This record gives sequence, structure tokens and C-alpha cells, in this order.
Amino acid sequence: MRNALEYLIIILLSAATLNVIDHGWLSPKGMQVLIVALCWMKTVFFVVEEMIQLRDATRMNLAYHRFMWLMLVNMFQIILSFGLDYYCLLQINGQSFSVNNELYGSELIFECVYFSTLNFTFFGYGDITPQTVPAKLMAMTEISLAFLTVIFLLSDFISMKESLRIRESQPGETRA
Repeated sequence: MRNALEYLIIILLSAATLNVIDHGWLSPKGMQVLIVALCWMKTVFFVVEEMIQLRDATRMNLAYHRFMWLMLVNMFQIILSFGLDYYCLLQINGQSFSVNNELYGSELIFECVYFSTLNFTFFGYGDITPQTVPAKLMAMTEISLAFLTVIFLLSDFISMKESLRIRESQPGETRA
């Protein structure tokens, strides 16, 4: 239930951002700053949430496949979040990314989520590239978050589970 709510919040934040763009309440530069700031705030949220899930999964001795499922859901949230952020950035400045200028609506959203997926999975074919400073900042943020998620969190879970097993197998020790 919580994950569904988080997906809804990601979509609603993007819809609210698009509403601000449509009404012209901020200058294009102000909107770009807002989108990058929202991107960074969501990144902090994702890092904190993943650390909490890592801690809780280790304490509960959660099975590895269940932890992987949780991480997969989080990864899809991150990909969707950045994809929608890229889309919002393109609505302000169509030159933010080297993307087909004839795409609109759902096709352009798909293209942005595609780019986000390539960033997150470290494939980066190069068919879409960030062209402006805000776009590059957001792409760097996503790649850094992906590295943190994949490399540190998944390996930390394995090492923490292993240390838990070692502690449990040593007789006579009490847990703190």
C-alpha cells in the first residue's frame, strides 16, 4: 500500500509541476531550478528510504528474494520519478535533451522514462543526451543514486545478513 502511495505522490508532484509550467507562474530559469531542487529532494527521500529498508530487512532477517523485490519496486519508483522530471524539463526547454522534436504527450513521456531507465541501468546508449546544465545535473544525480542503490545497498544487505548469521551462530553472546 505504501509503495502505491509513493507512486501516486511521484505522479502528483509531476502533475503539479506541469501545472506551474502551464500557468507560467515562474520564469523558465526559476522552473528549471525548481525541477532540479525537487529532483534532489526526491533523491534524498529515496536514499533515506532505502537505508531504512536495508536496516529493517536486516533486523527482520528478511529473505534475500523479498529484499530484492523491495529494491526492484524502489528502482522503478526512481526511474519513473526521474523520467517525469526529464519530461517536465523538456516542457520548459525543448533543447534540454537531444530527443526527437516531433514527439509529444505519451510518446515523449515514454522517451524520458526510456532515458531514465538507461541511466539507472548504466547502459546509456547515447541516443538521448542531456544538453543543458539542469539536464546534466539531473542525469548525474540519477546515475549517482543508481550507483548507490545497486552497488552499496545490495552489497551491504548481503554483508549485513552474513554478519547477522555469524553473530547468531556464536553461542553465549548476547545481542545489543
